[in-house]
Formats: sequence, structure tokens, C-alpha cells
Amino acid sequence: MLSTSTRAGTLGDVATVTTRPYHHGNLRAALLEQAERTLAERGALSLRELARELGVSHAAPRRHFADKQALLDALTESGFDRLGRELDAAIAGAAADFTARLTSLACAYVDFATQRAALLELMFAAKERPDAAAGVRAAADRAFAAPLALFHEAQAVGEVVPGDPKRVATVAWACFQGLAAMANGGMLEAGSLDDVVADAVDRLVHGMRPR
Repeated sequence: MLSTSTRAGTLGDVATVTTRPYHHGNLRAALLEQAERTLAERGALSLRELARELGVSHAAPRRHFADKQALLDALTESGFDRLGRELDAAIAGAAADFTARLTSLACAYVDFATQRAALLELMFAAKERPDAAAGVRAAADRAFAAPLALFHEAQAVGEVVPGDPKRVATVAWACFQGLAAMANGGMLEAGSLDDVVADAVDRLVHGMRPR
């Protein structure tokens, strides 16, 4: 939508003065999408730059985000929501046995971490901030609820060693995060990544079995 104003000319003409667009359809969603692209491409952003890239006035983003940190918090929360949906779907769509579900979960996570590396870095950094927004922490907890439950269920039926399921899951997640970091650093061939992840899960499951 364009904002316009009018002024009378010397001969009674009416000239239309057009300003920059103030709205951009769903501007909030557009800002989040552009912010994610900008982080991936440049590693830093500002509300003024986002407004310019979207073709809206410099003031328009502040209708949705009070400042840059508010936008980054919203992007982080959205990222955890998306990650959680993908992890939930990976578990739900796999065979019933623990190894199959963990493999599907690991592949989904590594895929997210390699396709959205800059976003994931932002997500984890935001989650660990002492002043992290409540919505960010809640979204992170939701994202990892199903994976944590997977380890708890495996412990309950004797497939995984007993103990704090969060600590057991953290060891596995360190492996998945390491594989993603290696892939992002060009240390693994993209075409072989799923095979490497599956092999890593087999070794993890073997190591986590009760003795």
C-alpha cells in the first residue's frame, strides 16, 4: 500500500506526492525471512537495512519489532519452532525401533544444521544468554522435548543405559553437532553425509546399550 499526500498547484492542478511503501503484505514474516537470509549472507543485520531491502520505510519494521534484539528473538523462537516440527516429524515417520528413530532424528537435525547454519548459531547463542527471552527458552524446550522423550523411552525398555536421560542425549547430540560442523567446514562430502550419520548412530546405539 502506498501512502500519498496531495497539494494544490498554482493553476488549481492537484499533484500527487508518493512516499515509500509503508506496508509489505505480511511485513513481520517478510522481515524474519529477510533477516535469516541476511544473517546467512553477511552475518550481521540492522532494521534500517532490512527495511531498505524490502522496499519499506525505515519506520515500518518498528511496528512489529521494537528494536533489532526483538527481531532476533522472534527469529530465534521461530527457528526453534521449525526445528521442533522437523524433529517431531522425523521421529514420527520412522520405524518403531530406537535405532531407526534415532537415525531419522539425527539426519533431520544434521540437515537443519547444515542448511541453516547461521540461524542455528543464533538460536543456541540466544538460548544461552542470561537474559534470554522467556519465549526463546520455551521454544527451545519444546523443540527438544520429543528427542529427550525418545531417550527416556529407550531407557525404560532397557535399550539404553540408565541415568539422567538428558546427559545421555547430550552425548549423542554432541556427535550430531560435530558431524554438522564437519560438513559445514567442508570436511565431509555432502553426498555421503546421511551414510556417515547412520554409521555414527549405529556406533552410538552400540555404546549406549546396557552391559
